[in-house]
Amino acid sequence: MKKILLTAYLFCALPLLLLAQHTNESSRNKQLNMYQDSLNTLGKIFVNNENDLERKNANYQFIKTLVSALKIPNSFQFPFDSIKSISILKSPDNKFRIFSWPIMNDDGSYRFYGAIQMNTGGGLKLFPLEDYSPFLQHPEDSVTDNHKWYGAEYYKIIPVYNSTPYYVLLGWKGNTDKSTKKVIEVLSFKNDKMQLGMPVFTEKGKSRKRIIFEYTRQASMLLRYVPEQNLIVFDNLAPPDKKLKDKFETYGPDLTYNGYKLRNGKWEYVDNLDMRNVADPHDAEYIDPKNVPAKLNIPSSVIDNN
Repeated sequence: MKKILLTAYLFCALPLLLLAQHTNESSRNKQLNMYQDSLNTLGKIFVNNENDLERKNANYQFIKTLVSALKIPNSFQFPFDSIKSISILKSPDNKFRIFSWPIMNDDGSYRFYGAIQMNTGGGLKLFPLEDYSPFLQHPEDSVTDNHKWYGAEYYKIIPVYNSTPYYVLLGWKGNTDKSTKKVIEVLSFKNDKMQLGMPVFTEKGKSRKRIIFEYTRQASMLLRYVPEQNLIVFDNLAPPDKKLKDKFETYGPDLTYNGYKLRNGKWEYVDNLDMRNVADPHDAEYIDPKNVPAKLNIPSSVIDNN
């Protein structure tokens, strides 16, 4: 008799539990969609507004709103895919996602903002990213954390699974009104903390912890990952005259290509690549926000090849 009553109870209670779960999920999605609408509005302001103070105020409100949205349980599953003013990348193994975006200053330089959200299956675990770029004297040789971030807007995550798993990030950094930078960053996690930079890039017997490229703002630079070959390929950058070798704002692609090939968990430098053996040489994986108006004086070359 007891078994019959228990079965009857479960039979009646299960639909109610499912209904409650569906109601909670609908309520969360409604909240998150409202936050997403607000983030869209604020993002358009910090991208399009001519006034420097208004851009920065909108960005401050954007950060507060984003954190509030991410505090909602299971927010990791919400894609925020209608927000076009920032980059949102989820790692291929679904362990985390990165939010990153630039705010342009009146002088044509940029400051970057971002955060890494871990997939906890419930509550929020967030690493805020604090742009420390101006204070890093030797960024290619520095191991840092989220409080000393070499800021960039990321467009690709490459997981590397070996004895010490890590992730390679490809990013656009902007720089000044004369030059642009791109970066190959390394992200890893250990003991509930995150680390940026790792000596995994080798060239002529020397190792580097991250790779930085600088070139004229009037040019586009190829920097992409070819998964079929475990290869990061990029334009070789050169000055128009050897006398300008110390002026990186004059550098541009010279129609040759180099790369980093993954071997035994490290990336070995390879020069003079034959691009006929590399699929799709166009850097279509990053597009600087297309809704940036000409009135902000961001050159079309910042918008990389489609």
